[in-house]
Amino acid sequence: MNSKNKKNKKDPEVKPPFRGIGGNFIIIFILVTAIFYLYEYFNVRGNVENIPYSKFITLVNEGKIKEVSISESKITGEFKDLMAGKSHYFITIPVKDEHLIDLLKSKNIVFQGEVAPSFWGNLLSWIFLFYILSLLWSLFSRKMPSGMQGLFSLTKSKAKVFVEKDIKTTFNDVAGIEDAKDELKEIVQFLSDPKQFTRLGGRAPKGVLLVGPPGTGKTLLARALAGEAKVLFFSINGSEFVELYVGLGAARVRDMFEQARKAAPCILFIDEIDALGKSRTGHVGLGANDEKEQTLNQLLAEMDGFDASTGVIILAATNRPEVLDPALIRSGRFDRQILLHNPDQIGREQILKVHVKKIKTSPQLDLEKVASITSGFSGADLANLVNEAAIVATRRGSNQVEEADFSLAMERIVAGPEHKKKYMNADEKKRIAYHELGHATVSLSLKVQEKVHKVSIIPRGMGALGYTIQRPIEDRYLTVQEDIYKKISVLMGGRACEKIFFNNFSTGAADDLAKATNIARAMVTQYGMSEKVGLAIYDEQPSPFLNGPYQQFVTRPKSEMTSQLIDQEVQSILDNCFKHSYQVLEMNKRFIDQEVEQLLKYETLNETEISNAWREYGV
Repeated sequence: MNSKNKKNKKDPEVKPPFRGIGGNFIIIFILVTAIFYLYEYFNVRGNVENIPYSKFITLVNEGKIKEVSISESKITGEFKDLMAGKSHYFITIPVKDEHLIDLLKSKNIVFQGEVAPSFWGNLLSWIFLFYILSLLWSLFSRKMPSGMQGLFSLTKSKAKVFVEKDIKTTFNDVAGIEDAKDELKEIVQFLSDPKQFTRLGGRAPKGVLLVGPPGTGKTLLARALAGEAKVLFFSINGSEFVELYVGLGAARVRDMFEQARKAAPCILFIDEIDALGKSRTGHVGLGANDEKEQTLNQLLAEMDGFDASTGVIILAATNRPEVLDPALIRSGRFDRQILLHNPDQIGREQILKVHVKKIKTSPQLDLEKVASITSGFSGADLANLVNEAAIVATRRGSNQVEEADFSLAMERIVAGPEHKKKYMNADEKKRIAYHELGHATVSLSLKVQEKVHKVSIIPRGMGALGYTIQRPIEDRYLTVQEDIYKKISVLMGGRACEKIFFNNFSTGAADDLAKATNIARAMVTQYGMSEKVGLAIYDEQPSPFLNGPYQQFVTRPKSEMTSQLIDQEVQSILDNCFKHSYQVLEMNKRFIDQEVEQLLKYETLNETEISNAWREYGV
């Protein structure tokens, strides 16, 4: 990198003290001057009476004038008594009167002359006032926090600037997303040596869009890119462009790109760009939508208006790519889109290795086992897991974090905190124990892809009175029809166990039934796994990035006969799986009774205890 670029990078531009004179300061000056004159007008007008010259002579003759000041343009003075109950002073415009001085002497009135201010004197006084206000404004604006500058900083970009020495994050601090790192290494090469990168006529991408579920490391990867390239890093959230007043967001976009061009080479990172770049389709109305559209239009124009060879790389992140405007993500703007998934088991182990460096761990800690029980965890979830494990170890007074601490921390994150002091009567605890053992028994008998890791009857979270934790044997990206039937059967195991040992049902299986119904309906309407309904798809899958609890399936139009057939097929799947679970549990009553006794005694059974008992009593 040449010396010029280094200078721009290490010596950020220093704003001169009077840079604001042409913009916001003019407004300040006008306001201050207007306030000053209004104050003078109303304050002086209440104490000074403007009188004609003839009345002034009459008052002098009557001896009602105390003293007088005479200048070429006016005569001012003070009354001996309060004039008309309101004024102490007067002012009048003089006329040519050779006898005025003699008249004042004869009445023993104190008088003096005043030198009229010159044009240059007035001008210099205004310049001096202007200078003082400018200096005060400059000092005030420097001391004022960025969030308190009010109306006079509305059009300024709120991007946070990190210089090279402030960014300590590198690619070594990012684990579990190796494919994404490889994609970004070319950006580092371009920022470090643009000529070498473009020697064959190619160009760097104008924009790079990072797409992935929350917590997968999009923001961390952006900071690591800046740390590797050793350039200025501008960071801003998409929501900071959105304002109530039309035009402010567009002004901030212009200001942000102007700063980035002056600081090139640099990285401009827009986090949560979906707040700024939502699709304009279907937006009908005024107000906020107009402001968002103007801001988006300005962003599109700015991205078209600069050359990537200038050394400005636009980086953006979102977990909702489906809502972005097509004009924003087309080639020529965001040329490259990098997808970040939740890490696999190897990636989770790598991420854990990065985070456990910050805590004191046991030498016997096996991170591979920890990674195996955290399927579906994002990078942020794993960071939280390490912190929670350290807290668990601290709470029990240990000097190091062990594998059991990670297991307890994982349960707390997944199922919620324990409620050991929550009182339950003996009958409820016994029913919950049989319910949970029903899940575990069906899972062990059918040899599903997930091992039984722990069974507990200690209440957790918002409504879980007991829980059975299963961990996958390996990461899998496809699920076959047989495994789906097994999963539904495991969910039905709790209800079937209550039927066998109590011959009635409780409300404890409500969540299991809801999950089983959703899976069965997906088999029929999404996966084409019903011979009677056929291969047609009647429900659209939700976006893989929208993993919220209230996601809705998009239902396709279908006839009433087809709807009835779908309901019949879903019910048939649930009934068959329930019967299968019932048969499995009937054959393993001895194992269930034995483990229920242990569960009521110790409240928790781990994987080793369950496996040993299954080898002895299970069928």
